[in-house]
Amino acid sequence: MSAVTIPKTPVRVSHPLRAEAVRGFAPIAGAAVVLTLGVLLVGSSAHWQGGWAETAAQLHNSVLVSVPLAAAAGCWQGGRERRRRTEELWGTVVRTPLVRFLASALPVAFWTAAGHLVAAALAMLATWPYAQGDRPRFGTVPGDAVAVAAAALLGHVVGRAVPTRLAAPLLAIAGYVGLGVLASADPGLAGPLDPAFPIMDTDVPVWWQPLAMAGWTAGLALAAALGSAARRRATALLPLAAAVAAATVLVQAGDGLWHEDPAAHRQVCDTSTTPAICVEARYAGMLPQIGEALSGITGRLKGVRNLPARWEDVNHEPRDPEAQLPMLTPLGWSVVRGRLTDPRQYAWEAAAALERRPECLHPTRRMLLADDAVEAYLAPSPLQDDTDAWDAKGSAEQRAQARSRKAARARLRTMDDQDRREWLSAYFATAGTCDVKGVPAL
Repeated sequence: MSAVTIPKTPVRVSHPLRAEAVRGFAPIAGAAVVLTLGVLLVGSSAHWQGGWAETAAQLHNSVLVSVPLAAAAGCWQGGRERRRRTEELWGTVVRTPLVRFLASALPVAFWTAAGHLVAAALAMLATWPYAQGDRPRFGTVPGDAVAVAAAALLGHVVGRAVPTRLAAPLLAIAGYVGLGVLASADPGLAGPLDPAFPIMDTDVPVWWQPLAMAGWTAGLALAAALGSAARRRATALLPLAAAVAAATVLVQAGDGLWHEDPAAHRQVCDTSTTPAICVEARYAGMLPQIGEALSGITGRLKGVRNLPARWEDVNHEPRDPEAQLPMLTPLGWSVVRGRLTDPRQYAWEAAAALERRPECLHPTRRMLLADDAVEAYLAPSPLQDDTDAWDAKGSAEQRAQARSRKAARARLRTMDDQDRREWLSAYFATAGTCDVKGVPAL
């Protein structure tokens, strides 16, 4: 009887790195980063959602949280064998210490960096429907993700070296405080090397800054990993040299790492009105809303002379032919998710800016009545009725002032159209000065 040969089915053994990456603590660490950043971003969404520059700045500044969190996750993973009391058992396996280190550390580094990238992608998607101009900005995202992964590797080294369960939370606290101290220190010294250095929405990195920051953080983490687990610890000198070179480039560049966004100074105008309405190029999509909010003012000013040539959305004192448009930034006040929060308040501030009246030390009664009447005619304050009602219940002097204001408003409102245009032309001829004699009486 002949023997029957049963073919052997090859047993597929998964790579240890894959096993660590799809099961265990690493995916949980990535989810924790996504959840933590998600909570922080949702809580502050009114201040960034709708502006690409604001979103990019908020994502970069969130590294202050994601880096300590990744370091704590790596530290907890690094102490796993000690908690399981399997250190001696692992010492008997064929794999080298460096392979065992990387098999345990790399999945956490990957998942925490992926968590930061997922949070960044979700924030970009949340901004896209409300963006009013500009374009998406991804300049700082790669460098930030590498910094998060590097923090996880460094945390793993600490977790293997420090024999206490409190190492992970203490490292998170120390990382958060340390990055915060660096952020508040002299930016010329600490800023270039701080991966969580806070930036403004107008700050744009030079093209090589993310590469240099990635070289600095990744080189430092790899040097620590090789120095901790490699058989030939001299190999740690190579990534350490790369980190030092990147740090040298960053420090020497100093303030040159960031430049101001040119779009923040470029104005886009709607010239179909008088005055023209100009906003930052980053918010060009807001022009139709602003034009509608100011339509009552521009309609009442048709035929009036001596007006400013335009309103400008600038953060400096307007020049002679300009008036200050109420600022659209920072987001979260006048504008939330691409919409004006209070068009009536916005219009009143724009009308008041047309006066361009400096801080006069001794304004006369004629000047005060004229300013109030013009504001009430063009765009009354949302609080005007409440203010009048409050003054009507006040002292005799307050009641007399309230009656005078109402009478002046009524005289301007009931003027003939041509007379009112002449009066307003004479009034705006005195804008920007404290010339009490030139202010026409009501």
